[in-house]
Amino acid sequence: MTREEFEELVAEALDRIPPELTRLMDNVAVFVEDEPPADDPELLGLYEGTPLTDRGEWYAGVLPDRITIYRNPTLRMCESREDVVAETEITVVHEIAHHFGIDDARLHALGYG
Repeated sequence: MTREEFEELVAEALDRIPPELTRLMDNVAVFVEDEPPADDPELLGLYEGTPLTDRGEWYAGVLPDRITIYRNPTLRMCESREDVVAETEITVVHEIAHHFGIDDARLHALGYG
């Protein structure tokens, strides 16, 4: 799958997030990279920033939070295009949930691990 096709899958996954949630997303940008950091080669996605639940009155003038979705680990673990579509959607939701302050344990319990 080309980078452009994968980026389109990420965009489609973002489009499926309910509007009532996307309206609440604040100061966050989503990126696609081919490979994750070398110390975690199987990482599918990464949230970097300050979750909405941790922001206080001090939160102003900061760079956007960053969600990165990693293409190659997803392609390596999936056997079909349908698997890639499903895994990409799970990863996008997982990382957006971190933006809302939901931790990994809760996400795993909800089936987004």
